[in-house]
Amino acid sequence: MAKKNRKNKDALPEGMSRRQAKLAARAAERAALEKDPRPFAGFTAEAELVALQEFIASGYAKVDVTGADRDIYVCSILPGAGAVQVRDSEFGGDAFVALQVKGRSHNPGRDLAYALNWAKDARPGETLQSTVADGTQPELSELIDTDAELDVQIQDDFNWWVPEKADVPVEIQHAIQQANETVVITRRIEADVPGAAWFADQGGGKTYVRWVRVDDNETALLNALARIAAAGDLAFGEGTKFAGVFRTHGLIVPVWDLPEDAQPQDYVAELERVDGLISAELGNDAQLNPEERKQLENIKSRQVTIR
Repeated sequence: MAKKNRKNKDALPEGMSRRQAKLAARAAERAALEKDPRPFAGFTAEAELVALQEFIASGYAKVDVTGADRDIYVCSILPGAGAVQVRDSEFGGDAFVALQVKGRSHNPGRDLAYALNWAKDARPGETLQSTVADGTQPELSELIDTDAELDVQIQDDFNWWVPEKADVPVEIQHAIQQANETVVITRRIEADVPGAAWFADQGGGKTYVRWVRVDDNETALLNALARIAAAGDLAFGEGTKFAGVFRTHGLIVPVWDLPEDAQPQDYVAELERVDGLISAELGNDAQLNPEERKQLENIKSRQVTIR
Protein backbone atom coordinates (compact mmCIF):
# COMPACT_ATOMS: atom_id res chain seq x y z
CA MET A 1 0.00 0.00 0.00
CA ALA A 2 2.82 2.38 0.87
CA LYS A 3 4.34 1.89 -2.56
CA LYS A 4 1.02 2.67 -4.25
CA ASN A 5 0.57 5.84 -2.23
CA ARG A 6 4.07 6.94 -3.11
CA LYS A 7 3.31 6.55 -6.83
CA ASN A 8 0.12 8.58 -6.50
CA LYS A 9 1.99 11.25 -4.62
CA ASP A 10 4.68 11.35 -7.30
CA ALA A 11 1.95 11.85 -9.95
CA LEU A 12 0.67 15.02 -8.32
CA PRO A 13 1.55 18.41 -9.86
CA GLU A 14 4.67 19.84 -8.29
CA GLY A 15 4.00 21.82 -5.13
CA MET A 16 0.37 20.65 -4.85
CA SER A 17 -1.31 18.54 -2.25
CA ARG A 18 -3.86 15.94 -3.29
CA ARG A 19 -6.69 18.29 -2.31
CA GLN A 20 -5.19 21.19 -4.22
CA ALA A 21 -4.79 19.00 -7.30
CA LYS A 22 -8.45 17.96 -7.15
CA LEU A 23 -9.60 21.56 -6.79
CA ALA A 24 -7.41 22.60 -9.72
CA ALA A 25 -8.83 19.79 -11.88
CA ARG A 26 -12.40 20.79 -11.03
CA ALA A 27 -11.63 24.45 -11.82
CA ALA A 28 -10.22 23.39 -15.20
CA GLU A 29 -13.38 21.38 -15.93
CA ARG A 30 -15.58 24.37 -15.06
CA ALA A 31 -13.49 26.66 -17.26
CA ALA A 32 -13.89 24.25 -20.18
CA LEU A 33 -17.67 24.39 -19.80
CA GLU A 34 -17.93 28.18 -19.42
CA LYS A 35 -19.37 30.05 -22.35
CA ASP A 36 -17.15 32.51 -24.17
CA PRO A 37 -19.10 35.79 -23.97
CA ARG A 38 -17.64 37.04 -27.25
CA PRO A 39 -16.05 34.05 -29.03
CA PHE A 40 -14.59 35.87 -32.03
CA ALA A 41 -13.40 38.99 -30.19
CA GLY A 42 -10.04 40.25 -31.35
CA PHE A 43 -10.50 39.00 -34.92
CA THR A 44 -10.78 41.52 -37.76
CA ALA A 45 -13.28 39.09 -39.33
CA GLU A 46 -15.47 38.92 -36.21
CA ALA A 47 -18.56 40.39 -37.89
CA GLU A 48 -18.23 38.08 -40.91
CA LEU A 49 -17.81 34.96 -38.76
CA VAL A 50 -20.90 35.88 -36.75
CA ALA A 51 -22.92 36.52 -39.91
CA LEU A 52 -21.86 33.22 -41.47
CA GLN A 53 -22.90 31.37 -38.34
CA GLU A 54 -26.19 33.13 -37.71
CA PHE A 55 -27.92 34.38 -40.86
CA ILE A 56 -26.03 34.08 -44.13
CA ALA A 57 -27.86 31.29 -45.90
CA SER A 58 -25.29 30.26 -48.49
CA GLY A 59 -21.71 31.42 -48.63
CA TYR A 60 -18.08 30.59 -47.95
CA ALA A 61 -14.69 32.25 -47.50
CA LYS A 62 -11.16 30.95 -47.83
CA VAL A 63 -9.03 31.01 -44.67
CA ASP A 64 -5.29 30.53 -44.30
CA VAL A 65 -4.89 27.87 -41.62
CA THR A 66 -1.50 27.46 -39.96
CA GLY A 67 0.06 24.12 -40.86
CA ALA A 68 -2.49 23.24 -43.56
CA ASP A 69 -1.32 21.89 -46.92
CA ARG A 70 -4.78 22.16 -48.51
CA ASP A 71 -7.19 25.00 -49.21
CA ILE A 72 -9.69 25.39 -46.38
CA TYR A 73 -12.92 27.37 -46.47
CA VAL A 74 -15.29 28.34 -43.70
CA CYS A 75 -18.88 28.26 -44.89
CA SER A 76 -22.44 28.75 -43.73
CA ILE A 77 -23.83 25.21 -43.93
CA LEU A 78 -23.10 21.80 -45.44
CA PRO A 79 -25.42 18.91 -46.39
CA GLY A 80 -27.08 17.45 -43.31
CA ALA A 81 -25.68 20.34 -41.23
CA GLY A 82 -22.40 18.43 -40.96
CA ALA A 83 -19.24 20.02 -39.60
CA VAL A 84 -16.50 19.39 -42.19
CA GLN A 85 -16.40 18.01 -45.71
CA VAL A 86 -13.09 17.23 -47.44
CA ARG A 87 -13.29 16.75 -51.18
CA ASP A 88 -11.69 13.78 -52.92
CA SER A 89 -8.19 14.22 -54.31
CA GLU A 90 -9.46 14.22 -57.91
CA PHE A 91 -11.42 17.39 -57.05
CA GLY A 92 -8.55 19.14 -55.29
CA GLY A 93 -8.94 17.86 -51.73
CA ASP A 94 -10.26 21.22 -50.45
CA ALA A 95 -11.91 21.25 -47.03
CA PHE A 96 -15.12 23.10 -46.13
CA VAL A 97 -15.77 23.86 -42.45
CA ALA A 98 -19.35 24.81 -41.60
CA LEU A 99 -20.42 27.26 -38.92
CA GLN A 100 -24.11 26.35 -38.98
CA VAL A 101 -23.91 22.78 -37.70
CA LYS A 102 -26.14 20.28 -35.95
CA GLY A 103 -23.56 19.09 -33.41
CA ARG A 104 -21.95 22.00 -31.57
CA SER A 105 -21.25 23.35 -28.11
CA HIS A 106 -21.97 26.80 -26.64
CA ASN A 107 -18.42 27.90 -27.49
CA PRO A 108 -18.37 28.47 -31.27
CA GLY A 109 -14.84 29.86 -31.26
CA ARG A 110 -13.47 26.67 -29.71
CA ASP A 111 -15.66 24.53 -31.96
CA LEU A 112 -14.32 26.31 -35.04
CA ALA A 113 -10.75 25.78 -33.84
CA TYR A 114 -11.47 22.08 -33.34
CA ALA A 115 -12.99 21.73 -36.82
CA LEU A 116 -10.20 23.66 -38.57
CA ASN A 117 -7.55 21.64 -36.74
CA TRP A 118 -9.28 18.42 -37.82
CA ALA A 119 -9.69 19.60 -41.41
CA LYS A 120 -6.03 20.40 -41.98
CA ASP A 121 -4.97 16.81 -41.27
CA ALA A 122 -8.00 14.89 -42.57
CA ARG A 123 -7.75 12.50 -45.51
CA PRO A 124 -9.41 13.33 -48.84
CA GLY A 125 -13.07 12.28 -48.86
CA GLU A 126 -13.41 12.31 -45.07
CA THR A 127 -16.27 14.08 -43.29
CA LEU A 128 -16.84 15.23 -39.72
CA GLN A 129 -20.36 15.41 -38.35
CA SER A 130 -19.90 17.05 -34.94
CA THR A 131 -17.77 20.10 -34.32
CA VAL A 132 -17.99 20.02 -30.51
CA ALA A 133 -14.58 20.94 -29.13
CA ASP A 134 -13.01 18.31 -26.88
CA GLY A 135 -10.14 20.35 -25.47
CA THR A 136 -7.49 18.94 -27.81
CA GLN A 137 -7.73 21.88 -30.20
CA PRO A 138 -5.32 24.84 -30.17
CA GLU A 139 -6.55 28.39 -29.70
CA LEU A 140 -8.35 29.77 -32.75
CA SER A 141 -5.78 32.56 -32.92
CA GLU A 142 -3.05 29.92 -33.37
CA LEU A 143 -4.78 28.61 -36.49
CA ILE A 144 -5.93 31.79 -38.27
CA ASP A 145 -4.42 35.27 -38.21
CA THR A 146 -6.47 37.61 -36.02
CA ASP A 147 -5.77 40.44 -38.50
CA ALA A 148 -6.93 38.50 -41.55
CA GLU A 149 -10.00 39.74 -43.40
CA LEU A 150 -12.69 37.36 -44.56
CA ASP A 151 -13.91 37.75 -48.14
CA VAL A 152 -17.29 36.03 -47.97
CA GLN A 153 -18.51 34.74 -51.33
CA ILE A 154 -22.29 34.92 -51.11
CA GLN A 155 -24.16 32.35 -53.21
CA ASP A 156 -27.79 32.27 -54.33
CA ASP A 157 -27.95 28.48 -54.22
CA PHE A 158 -26.12 25.47 -52.77
CA ASN A 159 -24.69 24.02 -55.96
CA TRP A 160 -21.19 24.69 -54.57
CA TRP A 161 -21.73 21.80 -52.16
CA VAL A 162 -20.36 19.48 -54.84
CA PRO A 163 -17.55 20.08 -57.35
CA GLU A 164 -18.27 20.27 -61.06
CA LYS A 165 -18.46 16.93 -62.91
CA ALA A 166 -18.69 15.02 -59.65
CA ASP A 167 -20.89 11.92 -59.45
CA VAL A 168 -23.48 13.19 -56.98
CA PRO A 169 -25.50 10.66 -54.92
CA VAL A 170 -29.26 10.92 -55.30
CA GLU A 171 -29.76 11.93 -51.65
CA ILE A 172 -27.33 14.84 -52.04
CA GLN A 173 -29.07 15.93 -55.24
CA HIS A 174 -32.37 16.01 -53.35
CA ALA A 175 -30.77 17.91 -50.46
CA ILE A 176 -29.40 20.54 -52.84
CA GLN A 177 -32.73 20.90 -54.62
CA GLN A 178 -34.64 21.35 -51.36
CA ALA A 179 -32.09 23.83 -50.04
CA ASN A 180 -32.16 25.84 -53.27
CA GLU A 181 -35.94 26.17 -53.05
CA THR A 182 -35.75 27.88 -49.64
CA VAL A 183 -32.50 29.85 -49.83
CA VAL A 184 -32.63 33.43 -48.54
CA ILE A 185 -31.01 35.85 -50.99
CA THR A 186 -28.32 37.74 -49.10
CA ARG A 187 -26.05 40.62 -50.12
CA ARG A 188 -23.42 42.57 -48.26
CA ILE A 189 -24.07 46.32 -48.30
CA GLU A 190 -20.77 47.94 -49.23
CA ALA A 191 -21.04 50.88 -46.85
CA ASP A 192 -18.19 52.56 -44.98
CA VAL A 193 -19.37 51.50 -41.52
CA PRO A 194 -17.88 49.40 -38.70
CA GLY A 195 -18.77 45.73 -38.62
CA ALA A 196 -20.78 44.43 -41.57
CA ALA A 197 -24.28 45.18 -42.88
CA TRP A 198 -26.26 42.56 -44.76
CA PHE A 199 -29.34 42.87 -46.95
CA ALA A 200 -31.67 39.86 -47.07
CA ASP A 201 -34.69 39.06 -49.22
CA GLN A 202 -36.55 36.23 -47.55
CA GLY A 203 -39.37 36.25 -50.09
CA GLY A 204 -43.03 36.88 -49.39
CA GLY A 205 -42.39 40.60 -49.00
CA LYS A 206 -39.93 40.15 -46.09
CA THR A 207 -36.86 42.25 -46.78
CA TYR A 208 -34.50 43.66 -44.18
CA VAL A 209 -31.04 44.86 -43.17
CA ARG A 210 -29.04 43.29 -40.34
CA TRP A 211 -26.03 45.28 -39.20
CA VAL A 212 -23.47 43.35 -37.14
CA ARG A 213 -21.90 46.02 -34.95
CA VAL A 214 -18.60 45.36 -33.17
CA ASP A 215 -18.89 47.93 -30.37
CA ASP A 216 -17.19 47.15 -27.05
CA ASN A 217 -19.70 49.15 -24.98
CA GLU A 218 -23.17 47.65 -25.40
CA THR A 219 -24.84 50.13 -23.04
CA ALA A 220 -23.45 53.14 -24.91
CA LEU A 221 -24.64 51.70 -28.24
CA LEU A 222 -28.18 51.03 -27.00
CA ASN A 223 -28.37 54.53 -25.48
CA ALA A 224 -27.18 56.01 -28.77
CA LEU A 225 -29.87 54.12 -30.70
CA ALA A 226 -32.49 55.29 -28.19
CA ARG A 227 -31.47 58.94 -28.60
CA ILE A 228 -31.53 58.69 -32.39
CA ALA A 229 -34.91 56.96 -32.31
CA ALA A 230 -36.34 59.64 -30.02
CA ALA A 231 -35.20 62.27 -32.52
CA GLY A 232 -36.98 60.40 -35.32
CA ASP A 233 -33.76 59.80 -37.25
CA LEU A 234 -33.37 56.03 -37.00
CA ALA A 235 -35.47 54.89 -39.99
CA PHE A 236 -33.83 54.46 -43.39
CA GLY A 237 -36.38 56.52 -45.25
CA GLU A 238 -39.87 56.07 -46.64
CA GLY A 239 -41.32 52.60 -46.20
CA THR A 240 -38.62 51.49 -43.76
CA LYS A 241 -38.82 50.81 -40.03
CA PHE A 242 -36.27 50.22 -37.32
CA ALA A 243 -37.34 46.77 -36.12
CA GLY A 244 -35.11 46.51 -33.05
CA VAL A 245 -31.94 44.60 -32.22
CA PHE A 246 -30.84 41.10 -31.44
CA ARG A 247 -27.80 40.06 -29.45
CA THR A 248 -25.54 37.27 -30.59
CA HIS A 249 -22.01 36.20 -29.66
CA GLY A 250 -21.61 39.28 -27.48
CA LEU A 251 -22.55 41.70 -30.27
CA ILE A 252 -25.56 43.93 -30.92
CA VAL A 253 -27.22 43.58 -34.35
CA PRO A 254 -29.68 46.38 -35.27
CA VAL A 255 -32.36 45.36 -37.78
CA TRP A 256 -34.45 47.41 -40.23
CA ASP A 257 -37.54 46.30 -42.15
CA LEU A 258 -37.52 47.43 -45.79
CA PRO A 259 -40.04 47.78 -48.62
CA GLU A 260 -40.62 44.68 -50.74
CA ASP A 261 -38.87 46.15 -53.78
CA ALA A 262 -35.78 47.30 -51.84
CA GLN A 263 -32.27 46.81 -53.28
CA PRO A 264 -29.00 46.63 -51.30
CA GLN A 265 -27.40 49.70 -52.87
CA ASP A 266 -30.40 51.81 -51.86
CA TYR A 267 -29.22 51.88 -48.23
CA VAL A 268 -25.51 52.65 -48.39
CA ALA A 269 -26.02 56.36 -47.68
CA GLU A 270 -28.57 55.69 -44.94
CA LEU A 271 -26.27 53.27 -43.13
CA GLU A 272 -23.43 55.77 -43.25
CA ARG A 273 -25.76 58.54 -42.04
CA VAL A 274 -26.97 56.52 -39.07
CA ASP A 275 -23.41 55.44 -38.28
CA GLY A 276 -22.42 59.08 -38.11
CA LEU A 277 -25.25 59.75 -35.66
CA ILE A 278 -24.25 56.74 -33.55
CA SER A 279 -20.61 57.84 -33.46
CA ALA A 280 -21.65 61.29 -32.30
CA GLU A 281 -23.77 59.83 -29.48
CA LEU A 282 -21.44 57.11 -28.21
CA GLY A 283 -19.51 59.57 -26.09
CA ASN A 284 -22.66 61.22 -24.69
CA ASP A 285 -22.75 60.48 -20.94
CA ALA A 286 -25.79 62.65 -20.21
CA GLN A 287 -28.88 61.09 -18.66
CA LEU A 288 -31.55 60.01 -21.13
CA ASN A 289 -34.62 62.24 -21.19
CA PRO A 290 -38.10 60.67 -20.74
CA GLU A 291 -38.68 60.09 -24.46
CA GLU A 292 -35.21 58.59 -24.89
CA ARG A 293 -35.76 56.28 -21.90
CA LYS A 294 -39.06 55.20 -23.46
CA GLN A 295 -37.27 54.37 -26.71
CA LEU A 296 -34.58 52.46 -24.83
CA GLU A 297 -37.15 50.35 -23.00
CA ASN A 298 -38.90 49.73 -26.30
CA ILE A 299 -35.65 48.50 -27.86
CA LYS A 300 -34.84 46.29 -24.88
CA SER A 301 -38.32 44.80 -24.71
CA ARG A 302 -38.08 43.57 -28.32
CA GLN A 303 -34.50 42.34 -28.37
CA VAL A 304 -33.80 38.66 -28.83
CA THR A 305 -30.66 36.84 -27.73
CA ILE A 306 -29.29 34.17 -30.05
CA ARG A 307 -26.66 32.13 -28.23
